[in-house]
Formats: sequence, C-alpha cells, structure tokens
Amino acid sequence: MSTVAVIDYGMGNLHSISKALQHAAPDVEVVVTSDAETILNADRVVFPGVGAMRDCMKALHDLNLVDVIKQVAETKPLLGICLGMQALLIDSQENGHTDCLGILDGHVLKFADPLHDENGDILKVPHMGWNQVKQHAHPLWRDIPDESRFYFVHSYYAAVQNESLIVGTSDYPNAFACALMKNNVFAVQFHPEKSQTVGLQLLANFLNWNGDKK
Repeated sequence: MSTVAVIDYGMGNLHSISKALQHAAPDVEVVVTSDAETILNADRVVFPGVGAMRDCMKALHDLNLVDVIKQVAETKPLLGICLGMQALLIDSQENGHTDCLGILDGHVLKFADPLHDENGDILKVPHMGWNQVKQHAHPLWRDIPDESRFYFVHSYYAAVQNESLIVGTSDYPNAFACALMKNNVFAVQFHPEKSQTVGLQLLANFLNWNGDKK
C-alpha cells in the first residue's frame, strides 16, 4: 500500500484534506504527521496551510521541517496547497516581509486594496469563492475539463516571472498564477479538498503521479 504524508505544523484544515485524500484513493494510506522520518519515508507528501506566512515559517522552523520539505521537493511528489504553495516561493509581503522556503522562484504579493474590476466595481479582498482555472498541460489535470471552477480563499498571490513554472492561471481581475510546478513539485493556490468533483480528481491524479511531466 502506498502512503501519503500530510504535513502537520499546526496550520491547515487537516481533517478536510486527509478525508478528501482518502476519498480520492481509498487504497492509499493517509498519515497526518509532523515526524520527519515518517514524512521522508512516505511515497508522496502534501503540504497544506491556512493563516499567516510568518506563523507558518516559524512553525516549520520550530518543528525542524524546513530541510525536510526541501528534501522532499528533491526526491518525491509534493503537493502544496494554498499557504503551502506560497511557502514554497522565495518570500512574501505578508507581515511586512517573510522569507519562505525558496523551492520555487517567485514572490508572494498582496492583492491591491481597493481592487477594481474592468467596470470599476470594487472586488473584495480576500478573493473568496469559486473561480475558473485555465490549465497548462500537466498530468495532474487529467480528466479535469479546462476552465473548471475551484474554490479559493486568499489575499496574497504568487508572482512568477518564469512562465515555465506556471501550469494554471485564474483571473481576479487580472490573470495570476494559481498552479505551479517544478519537476516533482505541484502547488495550487486553491483548495482541492473544497472543490468537489474536480478537486477530488486532482487529488486522485496526485496520488497516482510519479513526478513525471507526462
């Protein structure tokens, strides 16, 4: 039986993501853990998160998980979700400035406030609710129609110059990167565990992914 470790550093709806993973692939063992050895021995790893980046990075340092996540990113399939995606970037504007893990080349920026759509109407920040995702080719989109809607909750977004890292975009109101990849790392701004059928399909695809681009 293959295993997937969900990293528990005290920030994230761990029950929802673990339940969704189990539903997506009942034959996979889901382990919620902060233990380095368990994480490193798992076949795949999920890095979830909600909350503030400063608290996230402090928790990772306190639990000695920074180097563990960097090692996972070099060796096995890793899925970052929401704050977990943002933490994979170089740094974040949140809390003034917070250094992140630096696994993906990009920066976390705050949506403008106030934010206006093309008609001049104010858009709420945080960006919350269902939004379409435009796909770039990647195996984790298998059996998911392009421009399917996923569930978002965030006030910050990934700014990435290297377009080869971007495998999904959404608009609020301008296009922003909401899915990133590098080798065996795949990361999303939205919450697949809250995105019903398409979210479960993405999780199932991850649990069958060996890290290849095809």
